[in-house]
Amino acid sequence: MTMLRTPADAAEARAIQDTLRARVVLDEPGPPPGTGRVTGVDVAYDDERDLVVAAAVVLDAATLDLVAEATATGRVTFPYIPGLLAFREIPTVLAALESLPVDPGLVVCDGYGRAHPRRFGLASHLGVLTGLPVIGVAKNPFTFTYEQPGPRRGDFSPLVDGDEEVGRALRTQDGTKPVYVSVGHRTGLDNACAHTLLLARDFRQPETTRRADALCRRVLREATV
Repeated sequence: MTMLRTPADAAEARAIQDTLRARVVLDEPGPPPGTGRVTGVDVAYDDERDLVVAAAVVLDAATLDLVAEATATGRVTFPYIPGLLAFREIPTVLAALESLPVDPGLVVCDGYGRAHPRRFGLASHLGVLTGLPVIGVAKNPFTFTYEQPGPRRGDFSPLVDGDEEVGRALRTQDGTKPVYVSVGHRTGLDNACAHTLLLARDFRQPETTRRADALCRRVLREATV
């Protein structure tokens, strides 16, 4: 729990990232796509009240049917600093995950894992702290370069930071903008992309992210009425 304390400043936060990054597991393939459970996590903020609501939504990986869901409400205790977003979100996300009545299986974050300037985004941070397999599927590009993938569902191109492939730009629906997939912990990149395509059956975003986003926004609205 010492790594969950709020860092005093950005330098301490980066030092924590450096310590935890050594614990990231990159040599496991992860659960087979379409099996078991998969859980989406997302957060919503009310900056005026310093409130953050996290949602965790568990789906059956084969059917995308709802299995369980949980939310947690907390206070924003760390400022927004690019590259250190996890410190704003992790405590409340962990509380939501711990409230679930079932094992979450694979966790999908609306954010990054390896595709991060310090190779330790939210998906990696959450994976190390929980021990769960975690991937990041982000809506917007961050700190890397890439060529546009082909126009069809399943087309992808590497996300490159320097000479290193840190993730993939993946087309989940024909003719839509790609999403940005990266490994967080205990999952391979091929597997992460396969999971993402199965979860993005009908929309650009994975169903896990869509449902977690809707749930945390609804609870935040109810909390601030």
